[in-house]
Amino acid sequence: MTVHVRTGGTDGPALVLLHGLGATGDVWLAAARAWPGTWIIPDLPGHGRSSPLPEYTFESLADALAPVVPTDRPVAVLGHSLGGVVALALGSDRHGPPVGAVCGLGVKVRWTEQELAKAAELAARPSKVFTTREEAAERALKVAGLWQLVPVDSDLASVVQTSEGWTLTLDPAAYGVGAPDMAALIAASRAEVVLAAGDRDPMCPPEHLLATHPSGVVLPGLGHNAHVERPDALVPLLTRLHAALVG
Repeated sequence: MTVHVRTGGTDGPALVLLHGLGATGDVWLAAARAWPGTWIIPDLPGHGRSSPLPEYTFESLADALAPVVPTDRPVAVLGHSLGGVVALALGSDRHGPPVGAVCGLGVKVRWTEQELAKAAELAARPSKVFTTREEAAERALKVAGLWQLVPVDSDLASVVQTSEGWTLTLDPAAYGVGAPDMAALIAASRAEVVLAAGDRDPMCPPEHLLATHPSGVVLPGLGHNAHVERPDALVPLLTRLHAALVG
């Protein structure tokens, strides 16, 4: 399969940045500038310009992304939401090169049966086709949690025009990835683990975050897409990840 990747920064430790469901790697471009080293930003499989997978699990996503992890320098992985779970999976070293530190931002750690059933239903639906780009972009931004954070004409709305109309680049089957076993993922990680979320994140409220990981970092005044709302607010997380790599 093909994984679309953006790279930049300077020589030094590497940071792999993984976006959440429905987004693309472009959501990380502003925050990546604060990293003192090399950064690598892929589109997750089934998102943006990356190929879809035949089946979406946290393990299959980690397997697909392992080839973008550098082998010639220390590496940290910072992921948002779905990408945060994949970051934790990469921290186990079962999927490829060793990772020194991982951070999950805004990971939904508690799921109800109703939420999982709704996700499975969405995964079984075909991609909806919209008449205009604006309609498709509105839907794309809502799926990614970016609605009203960025304008509808933003490049962060990942849509594509087909012969039938406009549609999201997201493969709907990715909704079916399921709920993460956070305790198992944290226990299996050979990397230093950091979890963080905004104190206004409805997907990962502070009480859920801290019950899962008592040393979790609560970002004041921020919601689910903290890295888009205020990229500079992630500097303490980047500093912590960098320190874990260089000692």
